[in-house]
Amino acid sequence: MSQRQIIQVFEQYQKSRMHFVQTVADLATRPQNTEILQNAGVMPMLHSLMLDTVPSIQQTAALALGRLAEHSDSLAEAVVKEDILPQLVQSLASQNRFYKKAAAFVLRAVAKHSPELSKAVVDCRGVDALVLCLEEFDPGVKEAAAWALGCIARHNASLAQSVVEAGAAPLLVLCLLEPEMALKRIAASTLSDICKHTPELAQTVVDTGTIAHLAQMILSRDAKLKRQVFSALSQISKHSSCLAEMVIEAEVFPAAFVSLKDPDEYVRKNVATLMREVAKQTPELSQLIVNCGGLSKMIDYLGESRGQPRLPGIMMLGYVAAHNESLAMAVILCKGVPQLALCLSEEQEQIIKTATVWSIGQIGHHTLEHAKAVATAGLLPKLLELYMDASSSEDLQAKSKKALENILKKCTYIPALEPFLYDAPSNILKHVVCQFSKVLPHDSKARRLFVTSGGLKKVQEIDAEPGSALQEYIKTINSCFPEEIVRYYSPGYSEVLLQQLDSYEPA
Repeated sequence: MSQRQIIQVFEQYQKSRMHFVQTVADLATRPQNTEILQNAGVMPMLHSLMLDTVPSIQQTAALALGRLAEHSDSLAEAVVKEDILPQLVQSLASQNRFYKKAAAFVLRAVAKHSPELSKAVVDCRGVDALVLCLEEFDPGVKEAAAWALGCIARHNASLAQSVVEAGAAPLLVLCLLEPEMALKRIAASTLSDICKHTPELAQTVVDTGTIAHLAQMILSRDAKLKRQVFSALSQISKHSSCLAEMVIEAEVFPAAFVSLKDPDEYVRKNVATLMREVAKQTPELSQLIVNCGGLSKMIDYLGESRGQPRLPGIMMLGYVAAHNESLAMAVILCKGVPQLALCLSEEQEQIIKTATVWSIGQIGHHTLEHAKAVATAGLLPKLLELYMDASSSEDLQAKSKKALENILKKCTYIPALEPFLYDAPSNILKHVVCQFSKVLPHDSKARRLFVTSGGLKKVQEIDAEPGSALQEYIKTINSCFPEEIVRYYSPGYSEVLLQQLDSYEPA
């Protein structure tokens, strides 16, 4: 055989290998093919081709492995069991940028499925290799590495700590400064995934100057970037008042309010989430948002939203109102109560109803004025209905009951209280009767109305245990009226009169 023929044989072999890995990579893009490929024993074949002398074959083999691993955790586990990861990590330092992107893709495809698979990437020093890729010149390599690090960090605090300890945070912040939009998005997303777990991790990220860089991006025209920026700021703010204050100091508000009307639903929701996380920390931080006009902006947002995006906004109103009477009154004056009533009637998801009920309770429990604002919005019967409804979740029932009791303890608005004499169970009824016992001794018009509307008669029909608080409340109410009137409306009084009639002899 001549030299030329030998060369042709080798060239044909190379073409065959390349055709094989390209075909597998193409087939791996369709989920229905993955199980067939795995059963055909494609993993060991791809593993051996990653050691090929031809760089393009190595890269395509890595791409095929990544596509397979991405489809399911079982295929990702097969990549780990095949002992492919150590080889990938080892070769990351020496290969070209195309291979590095493919290798980072494999690590991401494995890590995204579970903490256990992410731990396998960490154990083979994959995080260190990915962090080195963040220092590469090529933005595509940085993007692939940052994405893989985010998939590792998102699972739990321990894995996020591994990413931080490898020195990723300052390099991710530098990625925010790169001109490529895709790299900015992934860097912001990964920083968010690191921050979300613990105050310590968030503080580590903040110490690299992250907040200032994120704050500069909140008016970006790129919706996907803004999603990640507001998400990261939310994850930082949620841990402590100190971290939330640092976000405020970066002058994120009121500039961020503009994005409550952004065309992108996720941008709007993430801004609402950020406002919630800041507002819940302290009365002072809530007051800052109120002073910037944040309450009215949020109430407008709730009016324009439907479903899950409403949830952070509903909770934000509750957190603001919970701090003190003044902030709760600010929510009332901004027409927050009618908007929450609308949310309660329009939404069907239990979790949204539960959050709405909780927020209503936070507004109404402070003083007589706060309770009246909730009562005049017609919300007390709705709270009772949700509490009594067997289809309500345990959490919804519990929060409805607590909100109702706390508001009733402050409510002296008779028109709202009276229907409860007829509909409320005994554990709620005692709070209603208690309020009547406080109001009636000091209000003659209320006493007259109480008689003519049938309230006094209904109170006489209540079967209270001797010595109970409820019985004492009833005695207090009865003492507000002449004894003859109380007897007249007492059960059985008509029979007493008839007996007297039977025994009566005309003169």
